[in-house]
Amino acid sequence: MALEQLNDMVQRCQVVQDDSFKPEDYDLFQTAARACIEQGDSRQLLDIITDEKSRAIVRSMGWNLVGPLVQVLLKKEEESLPHCLAILTHLLEVCSAKELLIALLEQVEEAHPDTIAETICLLLQPLQTVLLRLGSKKASSVGMALSTLLAQVSRLPVPYTEEQEEEDAYGLCRCCTALLAFVRPFVEEVEKDRADAGAPDAELRSELLKFCMKCLNEPLVQAQLKNDPDVPENPPLRNFAVEILAILRRIGEHLPDLLFRQLLKKKEEPGFLEEDVRYPKDSLACLAYLVFVQHIAMETFPAVFSPVFILQSNMEHINILLSRKEESYLAKGLDLYEKSLVRVEDCSLPVDLLELKSFFSVPQNLVKVMTLCPIQHLRTKGLAVFQLSIDKFDTEAKYKFFRCMLKTSHHAGVEGYIIKNIRNQIDYALKPGNGNAWFLGTHLLPLLRLVLSLPQGPETDLLQGLDRVMESLNLLRYLLIRDKEWENETGIWTELYKIEDYYLKPLRVGLNMSKAHYEAELKSTRESRRVKAKELREHAPVCNVTVGNDKLPNMTPETQMQVLHSALCTFDLMESVLVRIEELVAAKI
Repeated sequence: MALEQLNDMVQRCQVVQDDSFKPEDYDLFQTAARACIEQGDSRQLLDIITDEKSRAIVRSMGWNLVGPLVQVLLKKEEESLPHCLAILTHLLEVCSAKELLIALLEQVEEAHPDTIAETICLLLQPLQTVLLRLGSKKASSVGMALSTLLAQVSRLPVPYTEEQEEEDAYGLCRCCTALLAFVRPFVEEVEKDRADAGAPDAELRSELLKFCMKCLNEPLVQAQLKNDPDVPENPPLRNFAVEILAILRRIGEHLPDLLFRQLLKKKEEPGFLEEDVRYPKDSLACLAYLVFVQHIAMETFPAVFSPVFILQSNMEHINILLSRKEESYLAKGLDLYEKSLVRVEDCSLPVDLLELKSFFSVPQNLVKVMTLCPIQHLRTKGLAVFQLSIDKFDTEAKYKFFRCMLKTSHHAGVEGYIIKNIRNQIDYALKPGNGNAWFLGTHLLPLLRLVLSLPQGPETDLLQGLDRVMESLNLLRYLLIRDKEWENETGIWTELYKIEDYYLKPLRVGLNMSKAHYEAELKSTRESRRVKAKELREHAPVCNVTVGNDKLPNMTPETQMQVLHSALCTFDLMESVLVRIEELVAAKI
């Protein structure tokens, strides 16, 4: 029935001028042709479509068949597949390029989540054909197509392991490989214009730059890129990264300029896009990772850049990556920071760098990774990189960095780690020939006052601040033993009476108060347990424990007693160090 209707309509319209088709003609053509495709009459439809007498009709109405053809092609039915492909190929030659472009992009946008990859891989070649038909006015259309395609590709899960990348269950790797083939002729056009000393289409170049920047952000910033020297070919996503950086160079982007633009302060170039849109910070951060960690396109970098300059330029990229919460961003930020640091000589970074905003914000974000990140291996890596960064500062920079971190970290574990580093620096300075003005004498005393402090005096929560308090006590004990009174290189002996007043005495009071509180809690729990022993065995009720102003989670009396015992053991350990210090002070007096 549909085939007969279509035949009648085509024969009637063959004698009509192109601009004289009626709206009902369009509706009938679309309805009847769609029915032919869906009912399996694609071979007969092909004969009608390719008839030269029907050329004007197909040119005006044929683009409406793109949707039904795509749906049939996605099903891959053997009987109709070759005929539907032939129909689509004919439509690409005859129909209006602009109308075909819209029809094809609609199919990409409306792709079912389960068929995104198949739809993209099917339509990339037709899209490329249509865009090339647009000639010199295709730049904006290329940009629209690339934006639509990447929006759909970004919905595909990124493989996390090598096995997932090899399996490519969701088709992301296939899409990335196909996209490279899709943009190749447009890249070649810009590259050819540059080689011929002509002016390439600025808008087309901008659209390709936009494409590369989006790819750096998604999917490459999320990809686990590895290079196995035993495998002759790169894995798909690594190869995609290699090709994206190659495209950047081919369209005239100089990679060092991209990465160092903050430091070089290169004059903004006039272009189709605003500066921040043309060079998104997340994309440049991923670019820095690909170059300096994965060593992709590293051969394009001049050897004149010093390790300190590279570190300084990468700090902004590192800060961008470490400020995010996603594992892929954090892992890349830590790797980039580590690789940027290892090439720098120990004790060589001058104090002037600390005046740069990024040298303040990166450690703050690194502390968040070390203390708040739920992923263990990232916390461990964060601590290692944190120590590596400390090792690279010169003596004055270390001193000011420690002082800054003690004032801003607000985390007892981090503060304890800083205090341990301070002790190591003092120990080094006390060795013959290593003396310096920052960790001995008058400069050291203000730092010690920051270390030996109780924020809330005797009311300070000693359990919450355990790491800081213990490291502070160990540092003080070390100084009293290591620095003899008659030498007094650190100045600790002249400061001792002040330390007693503002630190040791309040700490003793706070320690006694804490022990008394926990002993009372323990005694109360034991009494409650004895009185209600039978009820506890039968009903297993829970108890509430308050420590300071905070309630501990509900727990059984047995667990409560274990917690209280643990706290008291901690206080005993703290007191043992404090007693030793008091003995040393008493001996001095």
